[in-house]
Amino acid sequence: MKFALITGATSGIGYELAKLFAKNEYGLILVSSSQDHLDNVKKKLQGHYSTPIYVIEQDLTQIGAAYEVYQKVTKEQVPVTVLVNNAGFGLVGATNEIDLKQDEQMIIINTLNLVILTKLFIAEMYKCGQGKILNVASTGAFQPGPYTSTYFASKAFVLSYSRAIRYEAKSKGVQISTLCPGATRTNFFVREGTVTPTNSMTAEKVAQIAFSGLMKNKEIIIPGLKNRLLQLFPTKIKMISVARMKYK
Repeated sequence: MKFALITGATSGIGYELAKLFAKNEYGLILVSSSQDHLDNVKKKLQGHYSTPIYVIEQDLTQIGAAYEVYQKVTKEQVPVTVLVNNAGFGLVGATNEIDLKQDEQMIIINTLNLVILTKLFIAEMYKCGQGKILNVASTGAFQPGPYTSTYFASKAFVLSYSRAIRYEAKSKGVQISTLCPGATRTNFFVREGTVTPTNSMTAEKVAQIAFSGLMKNKEIIIPGLKNRLLQLFPTKIKMISVARMKYK
């Protein structure tokens, strides 16, 4: 049976992707920092789908957490056909205002543990000669973000890294796509301490576009025509726009 491992799977885009994979007869391995949330999501999904579901409680803001996830999956002897690196968070504020520890945790979850999970599971996929990886970046990956500098920079890393290893993996039978969503109606903005933009997309819609793009082996998936058109603007204009939106 095919299995999809999804980090950040108990809400937002991760949860909506879990539903889509279950609907398409994938087994699920769901990773989150909250056991209660995992249990609730597992119960919901089991009410609609008969697919096997494993849950792993792991805080990916911590160094070493990615290795723990890999070891737990290996112990269960579950073959990961699809890896979705969705877990992450962002913060708003001038770089001297954001707590250093929070910045460290953001870098760990958004980049370090994403790389570790990718390297560990892509090695298994290479052995099988097949597999898919979806790394979640952001439209913020395409330009620097004043007052959200670490977050945008971390997503730029994800995009660059994913595009590079996609090139390496194409002869190995492994497909790698990068999802770059714009503003999405999730609890991301609650954690950020900002208001959800009125023109944001639903997590369900973003997940549908992401799933379709992954199955079609698209290199970069940008949900929404507006988000795609914005990438045509000069970088400096986009930076000024971000600064005005993020820190009025």
